Amino acid sequence: MNGAFVYALTAALNPTLLGATTVMLLLDHPKRLLLGYLAGALLTSMTLGLVIVFALDGSASTAQHTLSPAMDLALGGLLLVLAFVIRPGRETGRLADRRRRREEKKQDKEPPKWQQTLSKGSARTTFVVGALLTLPGASYLIGLHKIADSDPSTIAAIGAVLLFNVIMLALLELPLIGYVFAPDWTPRAVDRFKSWFSRNARRLGFRAALVIGVLLVVRGLVYLL
Repeated sequence: MNGAFVYALTAALNPTLLGATTVMLLLDHPKRLLLGYLAGALLTSMTLGLVIVFALDGSASTAQHTLSPAMDLALGGLLLVLAFVIRPGRETGRLADRRRRREEKKQDKEPPKWQQTLSKGSARTTFVVGALLTLPGASYLIGLHKIADSDPSTIAAIGAVLLFNVIMLALLELPLIGYVFAPDWTPRAVDRFKSWFSRNARRLGFRAALVIGVLLVVRGLVYLL
């Protein structure tokens, strides 16, 4: 599918999805809440994904040699800029103090409305929130464009969009699988992961942005040349 599923991995790194998953894991009955959110997210993303892919069918191929490299270069450039901004060791003492003050102010603010809604906790509520929050972003649109470029059959297109969404929503699916097959071990593992991620989030974000950005820029240049 012309590298479409690489964009599923970048789409999975969604701060809203990560935040929603974290909130639901901290509430009672997390399996029910995660399942409701996943159902709502799949409803929105699958519906929009299939509409977009079939709308692009037949017209996307004519723009393949210009739009695809341009999108690679644009997204790759943005990721490299992001990697430069968040690179470890960049902050001076003054910048570190400013960042710490901003984080303290954020802690004093009320959480976003969607987090407050999730905290009330019901599968019906998380279904609605998942359906409303799972709107196509840049990575999703680029991935669907690449699926359409491959000119798949109807069955193949449905399968490709479904697989794209399964990868994109892995943050929801993995805890669900864990709660089903390892209900005692999973909560402890989730707590350890959250502690580790909070300590290493900046370093991980820098490395992911740098590697993916370089790969996208290189691929865009190769296509153009």
